[in-house]
Amino acid sequence: MSELDRFSTDKSESLKIPDTLPLLPVREIILYPAMVLPLAVGREKSIKALEESMSTNRLVFVVAQKNVQVEDPTPDDVYNIGTICEVLQILKMPDGTLKALVEGISRAQWTDFKLDDKGYIVVGINVFDEKVEKTPESEAIMRRAIALFEQYVKLNPRMPMEISVAVSNIVDPARLADTIASHLAIKNNDKQQVLELTNPIERLEKIVQILNSEIEILNIERRIQNRVRNQIEKTQKEYYLIEQMKAIQKELKQKDDAQKDVDELREKLKQVKMPQNALDAVEKEIARLEKMMPMSPEAGIIRNYIEWILDLPWEKSTEDNLDLKRTKEILDQDHYGLEKVKDRVLEYLAVLSRVKKIKGPILCFIGPPGVGKTSIAKSVARSLGRNFVRISMGGVKDEAEIRGHRRTYIGSMPGKIIQSMKKAGSNNPVFILDEIDKMGSDWRGDPSAALLEVLDPEQNYAFGDHYLDLEFDLSNVMFITTANSLGNIPNTLLDRLELIRFSGYTDAEKRKIAEDFIIPRQLKDHGLNEQELIFARNALDAVIKNYTREAGVRNLTREIANLCRKVAKELELNKELKTVTITEKNLNSYLGIPFYERESIPENDIGLVTGLAWTEVGGETLTIEVNKMKGKGALVLTGKLGDVMKESAQAALTYVRSSSAKLGIDENIFSNTDFHVHVPEGAVPKDGPSAGIALATALASCCMDKPVKKKIAMTGEVTLRGRVLAIGGLKEKTLAAYREGMETVLFPDANRKDLADIPDDIKRKLKMIPVLHMDEVVSLAIGSKSTMKDIKKKIKKK
Repeated sequence: MSELDRFSTDKSESLKIPDTLPLLPVREIILYPAMVLPLAVGREKSIKALEESMSTNRLVFVVAQKNVQVEDPTPDDVYNIGTICEVLQILKMPDGTLKALVEGISRAQWTDFKLDDKGYIVVGINVFDEKVEKTPESEAIMRRAIALFEQYVKLNPRMPMEISVAVSNIVDPARLADTIASHLAIKNNDKQQVLELTNPIERLEKIVQILNSEIEILNIERRIQNRVRNQIEKTQKEYYLIEQMKAIQKELKQKDDAQKDVDELREKLKQVKMPQNALDAVEKEIARLEKMMPMSPEAGIIRNYIEWILDLPWEKSTEDNLDLKRTKEILDQDHYGLEKVKDRVLEYLAVLSRVKKIKGPILCFIGPPGVGKTSIAKSVARSLGRNFVRISMGGVKDEAEIRGHRRTYIGSMPGKIIQSMKKAGSNNPVFILDEIDKMGSDWRGDPSAALLEVLDPEQNYAFGDHYLDLEFDLSNVMFITTANSLGNIPNTLLDRLELIRFSGYTDAEKRKIAEDFIIPRQLKDHGLNEQELIFARNALDAVIKNYTREAGVRNLTREIANLCRKVAKELELNKELKTVTITEKNLNSYLGIPFYERESIPENDIGLVTGLAWTEVGGETLTIEVNKMKGKGALVLTGKLGDVMKESAQAALTYVRSSSAKLGIDENIFSNTDFHVHVPEGAVPKDGPSAGIALATALASCCMDKPVKKKIAMTGEVTLRGRVLAIGGLKEKTLAAYREGMETVLFPDANRKDLADIPDDIKRKLKMIPVLHMDEVVSLAIGSKSTMKDIKKKIKKK
């Protein structure tokens, strides 16, 4: 009997179904009535159930497992509704398993689940009555189901077309629903839901719902497949046309885009002047590029390398304007003061104008922030007519940032030196290396070592960048470096630099700079004119003293910009207001509470001396306090002092002890008294030897019980025998003393040469007294009579 004939046969009427049947649990298969399926049976209980059915009525109850992983299912592991099946044939396999051919007879529900004595599961059977009367509604749902199934078969290439003919001949709603469900490629959960619907009409409605969903999915799949096929066809068509075009171009001797790029590179190479070794390298790389596939990754790397070489200014330079008068005018126009710096720049240019090419030292502008180090380099470039480039060395820790990466690395590039030369567009720019004291070093190398070749006039004519792997001439470049301090610059690099120190500005210089440079520029930047913002007398001085505390004018520029913004807002809010005048009284309303309105330093007294210190942002006064108490001659030092300053205090105490007789000090005081030296602002680190004479004076004053004279400050290193040695930063320290209202400054005699750097107006208001020995310092500061005559003579000479 064929499968199509079986669909029209109802065996449930001809076969007598008993009340109990052996249970056959199956995995991943949902069996419907009128279906014939082969089953592979391997579990011992299932084999015994099949053997029992073959020896009796050939009937078993097939039910699907909920979890296919369970080997010994319990009642909770199988669905409640399954299919009564007739076993048509059993075939025993060599491995002991059975292969059974079963045919679904009727859906039923098991009611009892127990293990038989023979070792298989037996369940009670409740057969469902699936008879339904034919009505127009049932006929309509059947027709709809048949039509949708035919559409489903047409869309699904895996379904034979004959099945739709067989389904269209079924007249029983129950058989129709089961037959269609058995041929749908849906999930087992959905198939089980259909099996559990005992009403044929409801079953057909569920089938119609599933068919609609499946047809929609198949339509989407077909659209995607068509789109992919069209894309493939289009790609193949384009490939075919491209190949045809190449053949045509070859016949017509035309060139593709890759060849055009190569020809453009060769044409550009003809226009660029470069050394022979660079020329040979480029020609070799172009030849390699021509042989490569255009889409090759290596081709992109080679093209990028060639373009870098061609874009560099190998022999392209700007013509220098060596008119020194014009240069001097530009420098004076852009910067106030800085005479020593301007003179050194003019000397450099004067020699350059005579010899045309100079291998001179590299200039290093060193000074506090905001004093004009970078801006004066820009002025030099403008006066010469040279291009200007700048790179910041702050935070640079990788040597490759200077020399570049080798081409073997992905994303490699030349170093900052070569990148900046390309940006400059000429081989003789003014090149500023900013903040070279802020460089670091780590496991990637030391960038300061890479700079040795860059900044050495005897080597930089053949600078080697790792990326280029060619020598580039940097000898025409005017290198200028800047730094705030020398402490972090390696000695080997420092040896190649000529230091030009930038001192801090005095208040008078800051006022002049603000009036001539800062205010006009800020008025222009903020859209104001000279009539809309007016600074009254002493208003600028109040801004400088109360709102800025620096050696340069950077913060002063910020505060003036702040004033301009607030005035601009005030003028826009009040259109009738035409002029705003800034005075000392209304300054607080614009800039707020003064930042640096601090207490004045304590006046000198017994054991209390005003010293002078140098910092990166300018000079500072340094209060030194000494107290004595009963003890055993110990010396206690506090105030976060460095090792050098602690040693200076020890040396100062030794001098005072050795000079006790001369100073009128009882020798016993050093054996029964402890001395505590403290430098206030204990959170601020302090170090250096220049506080030596101040420490010695404070200790001597404390031991002599005599006060130090008022309004006197001092700086200098002291030796064990009382000699006063030279110090640095005299100008900045003198400005700090003047700012704090001092009247006299004691400084080492070896620093007389530095008096030329101090403005004349400051020297007129301060008594600058050079000292050679601590005896002079004690006499001047405390008033010892032993050397007062000599001191008076020195003051008269001064």
